[in-house]
Amino acid sequence: MSLGYAYLSSTPLALRAQPLLDRLRDELGESCSLGIVDDDQVCYIARAEVSRIMSIALRVGSRLPLYATSMGGVLLAGMAREDRAAYFRRTDLVARTDQTETVPARLQTLCDKVAEEGCAIIDQELETGLRSVAVPVFGMTGRVVAAINVGTQASRVSLADLRTQYLPSLRRCARELTATGLV
Repeated sequence: MSLGYAYLSSTPLALRAQPLLDRLRDELGESCSLGIVDDDQVCYIARAEVSRIMSIALRVGSRLPLYATSMGGVLLAGMAREDRAAYFRRTDLVARTDQTETVPARLQTLCDKVAEEGCAIIDQELETGLRSVAVPVFGMTGRVVAAINVGTQASRVSLADLRTQYLPSLRRCARELTATGLV
């Protein structure tokens, strides 16, 4: 486990992202993460956490399903439609909450919307009480190579606040990371 953490947290992308995530966390007062696709899951490669009594236990190396997470939504939206369809065919789409979408055709439509809007917002699809918003990080070729998100408690932050207060800062952070030319 410690070898995996050391490897993931020492990649050039993770090293460049960490101070940006730390700054974003301090600005928003919320935990922020950077993830990539690995073995059909979101793999966390950098994270800046806030200290709270009740916090989500995610660390570098944590893995979550693409279809039920904001970073996963962004990463899926960056794939070709055929690649997404193949992912939906081979993945066991389990409802994590009563909000989780598990119908492949509707998930495809949601991914198209995420690609168009340039962000993904989940509202308690992964876990009851959890909301998050994610945006893509683009590589030098213009392809989505990673995603950055901010996660929060639904009881503290409205969906409107995610869009108006958190999303602009998140987009700025992603642009700064993309501009480094490391991705």
